Amino acid sequence: MFDVIIAGGGPTGIMLASELRLHGIGVLVLERLAEPTKEIRALGLHVRSLEVLDQRGLLDRFFELGQQYPVGNHFAGITKPQPVRLDTPYPFTLAIKQPVVERLLIEHAAEVGVEIRRGCELVGLSQDDEGVTAELSDGTQERSRYLVGCDGGRSTVRKLLGIDFPGEPPHTQWLTGEMKVTAPLEEVVAVVTEIRKTDLRFGVGPSDGDLYRVVVPAATVAEDRTVPPTMDELKQQLQAFAGTDFGVHSPTWLSRFADATRLAERYRDGRVLLAGDAAHIHPPLGGQGLGLGMQDAFNLGWKLAAQIKGWAPEGLLDSYETERRPVAAAVLDNTRAQSELMSIEPGPQAARRLVSELMEFPEVQTYLIEKITGLGIRYDFGEGHHLLGRRMRDVNLKSGRLYERMRTGRGLLLDQTGRLSVAGWEDRVDHVVDASEDLDVPAVLLRPDGHVAWAGEEQQDLLPHLRTWFG
Repeated sequence: MFDVIIAGGGPTGIMLASELRLHGIGVLVLERLAEPTKEIRALGLHVRSLEVLDQRGLLDRFFELGQQYPVGNHFAGITKPQPVRLDTPYPFTLAIKQPVVERLLIEHAAEVGVEIRRGCELVGLSQDDEGVTAELSDGTQERSRYLVGCDGGRSTVRKLLGIDFPGEPPHTQWLTGEMKVTAPLEEVVAVVTEIRKTDLRFGVGPSDGDLYRVVVPAATVAEDRTVPPTMDELKQQLQAFAGTDFGVHSPTWLSRFADATRLAERYRDGRVLLAGDAAHIHPPLGGQGLGLGMQDAFNLGWKLAAQIKGWAPEGLLDSYETERRPVAAAVLDNTRAQSELMSIEPGPQAARRLVSELMEFPEVQTYLIEKITGLGIRYDFGEGHHLLGRRMRDVNLKSGRLYERMRTGRGLLLDQTGRLSVAGWEDRVDHVVDASEDLDVPAVLLRPDGHVAWAGEEQQDLLPHLRTWFG
């Protein structure tokens, strides 16, 4: 019997599995694909995702294979100058394709002992007071104490649970892929530049080597998005939008994506939970989907481990939904807004001009960028210090960096007074007595996901918060 079965071996599922293994939890990942997909569904990682990777000691391997671009304000394709300084040591976007992200996460998962069973799909489940029985596509069964559906927007787990997935169906669909072109680069750039003056939904540009990435609106919304388009369909749409198909040929992969926007009615049913696209889907505007799923996993991992180990305080596991579902709802809303602002109709274009004027104000720029990058997230922990509920940025200590001290996946008390104690919680909270010129509060208590659970200086004030989050 496993502690946790995870249905879905994409970035969210693999990230969650590694977080659980950090706490010694036995995990089985079921992935229906025999090999990782070559499809490029995301092109980069935003600031908060980079911080998450740094907190687990993984960031350097991502930096080696990605390219850094300064964070700019590109809300709904409205480009503005570099904003004011962001509250992070990583004020850039890391351009790195999703297959590379997935490969690096899988390598890390193997290092920490995650078992991934490929070519194996979950087709049924049942649960009782002791655990969950997963029925597999090969006719066998596996048993676990908990199960998490990280199996995408068409989640089998969500459907088996009967969890509603309300929202808007797709209105527009795009055809995309990577392929070769015979047209010279200068011609491609000239044509694409002209089209994007009035329609930002279209794009053709260099990718790896001699390949080009193509994105073009489809003629209709296909009922089954899992069926890839044909090259003839792609060429027809390129001709319709650009007057040329650029001589596209030899695709390495082809796919479809749409603008459906949905949010699961709930994230938990007994011993079964949802994360990533199984819980929320939205258009790819702003490149937020990959990081949103990874951060779901980062929030859930330590809480589920605490539940399994038996020290979780009441309500801790339910706080996963309480915290993460509003974050997903906010992402859905900002992608809805961006979709409207990118419409070529007169009304949305008038709103776009107004938003463009507002984005000249630094406060608006910062607000929108923090929304897209995840830096503006603040969980509701009640009244208190301005840091309460926010993620803690990395700060320099006398003995190194804060994030370097968080790689155990445990809670952390950063104590600049030397007078505090975590006696009774030593097995789940690290006590770091050190000082930082970047921190203007005597002490902070951090959860394993880096969010501030308490800030202050008195032991009697600290104790209730240790109990609230660490049992």
